[in-house]
Amino acid sequence: MLSKFLKHIFGSFGRWFLNWLASSDVTPNQITCIGLILVLINCGFYLVYRDTFWLGVGLALSFTFDSLDGVIARRQGTQSKFGGYLDAVVDRYQELAAYLVIAWVNDLWPVVFFVVTGSLLTSYNKARTAIEILVDNKGWPDLLERPQRVWILCTALILDSVIPVPAAFGGRLLIVALVALAVLTHFTAAQRFFRARRKLLAASAESS
Repeated sequence: MLSKFLKHIFGSFGRWFLNWLASSDVTPNQITCIGLILVLINCGFYLVYRDTFWLGVGLALSFTFDSLDGVIARRQGTQSKFGGYLDAVVDRYQELAAYLVIAWVNDLWPVVFFVVTGSLLTSYNKARTAIEILVDNKGWPDLLERPQRVWILCTALILDSVIPVPAAFGGRLLIVALVALAVLTHFTAAQRFFRARRKLLAASAESS
Protein backbone atom coordinates (compact mmCIF):
# COMPACT_ATOMS: atom_id res chain seq x y z
CA MET A 1 0.00 0.00 0.00
CA LEU A 2 2.81 2.40 0.88
CA SER A 3 4.67 1.72 -2.37
CA LYS A 4 1.47 2.47 -4.34
CA PHE A 5 1.03 5.69 -2.39
CA LEU A 6 4.58 6.80 -3.18
CA LYS A 7 4.17 5.95 -6.85
CA HIS A 8 0.96 7.95 -7.04
CA ILE A 9 2.33 11.00 -5.23
CA PHE A 10 5.91 11.13 -6.42
CA GLY A 11 5.57 9.35 -9.76
CA SER A 12 8.77 8.26 -11.39
CA PHE A 13 10.92 9.56 -8.53
CA GLY A 14 9.04 7.43 -6.04
CA ARG A 15 9.49 4.33 -8.21
CA TRP A 16 13.16 5.08 -8.74
CA PHE A 17 13.77 5.68 -5.01
CA LEU A 18 12.04 2.48 -3.89
CA ASN A 19 13.80 0.44 -6.56
CA TRP A 20 17.14 2.01 -5.69
CA LEU A 21 16.72 1.25 -1.98
CA ALA A 22 15.59 -2.31 -2.66
CA SER A 23 18.54 -3.01 -4.97
CA SER A 24 21.13 -1.27 -2.78
CA ASP A 25 23.15 -2.72 0.06
CA VAL A 26 21.00 -0.82 2.57
CA THR A 27 19.21 -3.26 4.86
CA PRO A 28 15.74 -2.74 6.36
CA ASN A 29 17.28 -2.56 9.84
CA GLN A 30 19.60 0.20 8.67
CA ILE A 31 16.60 2.11 7.31
CA THR A 32 14.97 1.75 10.73
CA CYS A 33 18.04 3.18 12.46
CA ILE A 34 18.42 5.99 9.91
CA GLY A 35 14.79 6.91 10.54
CA LEU A 36 15.56 7.29 14.25
CA ILE A 37 18.62 9.44 13.49
CA LEU A 38 16.54 11.68 11.21
CA VAL A 39 13.93 12.16 13.93
CA LEU A 40 16.64 13.05 16.49
CA ILE A 41 18.24 15.52 14.07
CA ASN A 42 14.88 17.23 13.51
CA CYS A 43 14.32 17.41 17.26
CA GLY A 44 17.77 18.96 17.67
CA PHE A 45 17.01 21.62 15.06
CA TYR A 46 13.73 22.37 16.83
CA LEU A 47 15.56 22.91 20.10
CA VAL A 48 17.68 25.55 18.37
CA TYR A 49 15.27 27.23 15.93
CA ARG A 50 11.89 26.47 17.59
CA ASP A 51 9.97 26.48 14.33
CA THR A 52 6.95 24.14 14.54
CA PHE A 53 6.38 24.20 10.77
CA TRP A 54 9.78 22.77 9.93
CA LEU A 55 9.61 20.31 12.81
CA GLY A 56 6.32 19.03 11.39
CA VAL A 57 7.69 18.76 7.87
CA GLY A 58 10.90 17.12 9.08
CA LEU A 59 9.09 14.59 11.26
CA ALA A 60 6.62 13.76 8.48
CA LEU A 61 9.50 13.01 6.10
CA SER A 62 11.43 11.11 8.76
CA PHE A 63 8.46 8.95 9.74
CA THR A 64 7.69 8.29 6.08
CA PHE A 65 11.29 7.20 5.43
CA ASP A 66 11.22 5.00 8.53
CA SER A 67 8.07 3.26 7.28
CA LEU A 68 9.96 2.07 4.18
CA ASP A 69 11.80 -0.63 6.15
CA GLY A 70 8.91 -3.07 5.82
CA VAL A 71 8.47 -2.34 2.11
CA ILE A 72 12.17 -2.87 1.44
CA ALA A 73 12.24 -6.05 3.55
CA ARG A 74 9.43 -7.55 1.48
CA ARG A 75 11.07 -6.54 -1.81
CA GLN A 76 14.42 -7.95 -0.74
CA GLY A 77 12.88 -11.01 0.89
CA THR A 78 14.73 -10.18 4.11
CA GLN A 79 11.86 -10.07 6.60
CA SER A 80 12.89 -11.21 10.06
CA LYS A 81 11.40 -11.39 13.54
CA PHE A 82 14.22 -9.27 14.91
CA GLY A 83 13.60 -6.65 12.23
CA GLY A 84 9.98 -6.36 13.29
CA TYR A 85 11.04 -6.15 16.93
CA LEU A 86 13.69 -3.51 16.21
CA ASP A 87 11.18 -1.45 14.23
CA ALA A 88 8.69 -1.50 17.12
CA VAL A 89 11.34 -0.45 19.66
CA VAL A 90 12.68 2.36 17.45
CA ASP A 91 9.12 3.58 16.81
CA ARG A 92 8.70 4.11 20.55
CA TYR A 93 11.96 6.06 20.79
CA GLN A 94 10.95 8.23 17.84
CA GLU A 95 7.64 9.14 19.42
CA LEU A 96 9.21 9.82 22.80
CA ALA A 97 11.85 12.10 21.27
CA ALA A 98 9.24 14.09 19.33
CA TYR A 99 6.89 14.54 22.28
CA LEU A 100 9.63 15.35 24.78
CA VAL A 101 11.23 18.05 22.62
CA ILE A 102 7.79 19.63 22.12
CA ALA A 103 7.20 19.57 25.87
CA TRP A 104 10.65 21.08 26.54
CA VAL A 105 10.40 23.92 24.03
CA ASN A 106 6.77 24.82 24.72
CA ASP A 107 6.59 23.96 28.44
CA LEU A 108 3.71 21.57 27.82
CA TRP A 109 4.78 18.84 30.21
CA PRO A 110 1.38 17.91 31.73
CA VAL A 111 -0.43 17.29 28.44
CA VAL A 112 2.61 15.60 26.88
CA PHE A 113 2.81 13.31 29.92
CA PHE A 114 -0.70 12.05 29.19
CA VAL A 115 0.02 11.68 25.47
CA VAL A 116 3.17 9.66 26.13
CA THR A 117 1.60 7.42 28.76
CA GLY A 118 -1.43 6.83 26.55
CA SER A 119 0.77 5.96 23.58
CA LEU A 120 2.94 3.58 25.59
CA LEU A 121 -0.04 1.88 27.24
CA THR A 122 -1.66 1.43 23.84
CA SER A 123 1.38 -0.57 22.74
CA TYR A 124 1.91 -2.35 26.06
CA ASN A 125 -1.68 -3.51 26.48
CA LYS A 126 -1.41 -5.60 23.32
CA ALA A 127 2.22 -6.62 23.76
CA ARG A 128 1.60 -7.95 27.28
CA THR A 129 -1.42 -9.89 26.07
CA ALA A 130 0.76 -11.56 23.44
CA ILE A 131 2.84 -13.09 26.25
CA GLU A 132 -0.24 -14.89 27.55
CA ILE A 133 -2.06 -15.87 24.34
CA LEU A 134 -1.57 -15.83 20.59
CA VAL A 135 -2.42 -12.35 19.28
CA ASP A 136 -3.57 -11.57 15.75
CA ASN A 137 -2.39 -8.06 14.88
CA LYS A 138 -5.27 -7.62 12.43
CA GLY A 139 -7.73 -8.51 15.17
CA TRP A 140 -7.09 -5.34 17.13
CA PRO A 141 -8.92 -2.61 15.14
CA ASP A 142 -8.45 0.18 17.67
CA LEU A 143 -9.21 3.87 17.39
CA LEU A 144 -5.80 5.53 17.38
CA GLU A 145 -2.65 3.58 16.57
CA ARG A 146 0.82 4.94 15.86
CA PRO A 147 0.32 6.00 12.21
CA GLN A 148 -2.73 8.06 13.14
CA ARG A 149 -0.95 9.57 16.15
CA VAL A 150 2.11 10.74 14.26
CA TRP A 151 0.14 12.20 11.36
CA ILE A 152 -2.14 14.13 13.72
CA LEU A 153 0.97 15.46 15.44
CA CYS A 154 2.77 16.38 12.20
CA THR A 155 -0.31 18.07 10.75
CA ALA A 156 -0.78 20.12 13.92
CA LEU A 157 2.87 21.17 13.89
CA ILE A 158 2.78 22.22 10.24
CA LEU A 159 -0.45 24.19 10.62
CA ASP A 160 0.20 25.53 14.13
CA SER A 161 1.17 29.02 12.94
CA VAL A 162 -1.41 29.05 10.14
CA ILE A 163 -4.73 28.19 11.76
CA PRO A 164 -5.84 30.57 14.54
CA VAL A 165 -7.25 29.00 17.69
CA PRO A 166 -9.26 30.92 20.32
CA ALA A 167 -7.54 31.47 23.64
CA ALA A 168 -10.32 29.52 25.34
CA PHE A 169 -9.05 26.42 23.53
CA GLY A 170 -5.39 27.00 24.34
CA GLY A 171 -4.60 29.58 21.67
CA ARG A 172 -2.65 27.11 19.52
CA LEU A 173 -3.54 24.26 17.22
CA LEU A 174 -0.65 22.26 18.67
CA ILE A 175 -2.20 22.40 22.14
CA VAL A 176 -5.60 21.33 20.80
CA ALA A 177 -3.98 18.40 18.99
CA LEU A 178 -2.01 17.32 22.06
CA VAL A 179 -5.11 17.41 24.26
CA ALA A 180 -6.99 15.37 21.66
CA LEU A 181 -4.11 12.89 21.49
CA ALA A 182 -4.00 12.63 25.29
CA VAL A 183 -7.70 11.75 25.42
CA LEU A 184 -7.75 9.46 22.40
CA THR A 185 -4.59 7.52 23.25
CA HIS A 186 -5.95 6.65 26.68
CA PHE A 187 -9.29 5.74 25.12
CA THR A 188 -7.43 3.42 22.73
CA ALA A 189 -5.44 1.94 25.62
CA ALA A 190 -8.74 1.26 27.41
CA GLN A 191 -10.10 -0.38 24.24
CA ARG A 192 -7.14 -2.73 24.21
CA PHE A 193 -7.38 -3.41 27.94
CA PHE A 194 -11.00 -4.55 27.72
CA ARG A 195 -10.34 -6.55 24.55
CA ALA A 196 -7.39 -8.22 26.28
CA ARG A 197 -9.55 -8.95 29.32
CA ARG A 198 -12.22 -10.58 27.16
CA LYS A 199 -9.70 -12.69 25.23
CA LEU A 200 -7.75 -13.75 28.33
CA LEU A 201 -10.90 -14.75 30.24
CA ALA A 202 -12.07 -16.72 27.19
CA ALA A 203 -8.69 -18.47 26.95
CA SER A 204 -8.80 -19.33 30.65
CA ALA A 205 -12.32 -20.72 30.29
CA GLU A 206 -11.27 -22.91 27.36
CA SER A 207 -8.28 -24.33 29.21
CA SER A 208 -10.23 -25.13 32.38
